[in-house]
Amino acid sequence: MNHFELFNLPVELDIDFATLKAEFLKLQQQYHPDKAEDKDQALIKSSQINQAFKQLSAVDSRAAYLLSLKKQDYHLDQSIHDFEFLQDALEIREQLDDASCADDLQSLKVEVQQWVDGLVREFKIDYAEEDWAEARDTVRKLRFFTKIMADIDKAEDRFLDDDSFDLDDDF
Repeated sequence: MNHFELFNLPVELDIDFATLKAEFLKLQQQYHPDKAEDKDQALIKSSQINQAFKQLSAVDSRAAYLLSLKKQDYHLDQSIHDFEFLQDALEIREQLDDASCADDLQSLKVEVQQWVDGLVREFKIDYAEEDWAEARDTVRKLRFFTKIMADIDKAEDRFLDDDSFDLDDDF
């Protein structure tokens, strides 16, 4: 059974995250090791459910999983060779490094989300046309921007933590 079937989802890039989460929680209750007679088997099943949930939760890993179902997921760890993309990516990384407050990150977050949305559209086309080389390249780019988005979130947390710290606070 593939991950999509496990969670009663269609085998496609766009999924209903609420359904994924609800099915995940239902399966976790069903296969919780504390409730099972065969705890070892339940632990294995619970681990598989967790892995499947993690893989389907993020768009980049979901796209890679779709490629794996078609046996087209090889070389996803290779470098990106699109020079124009790499230049844009470098500029975005520099903007992140130069951000001095949470507000600076908001516009960057919007820009990165636009990149992700465009890459999602591109992946759907590549996947539908079975253009596997382009689909793999798009997954590599999606992975890059997923990491950038996580880095933006971490930077936002740091700025918020710094803003909430005040030397005049009573200890």
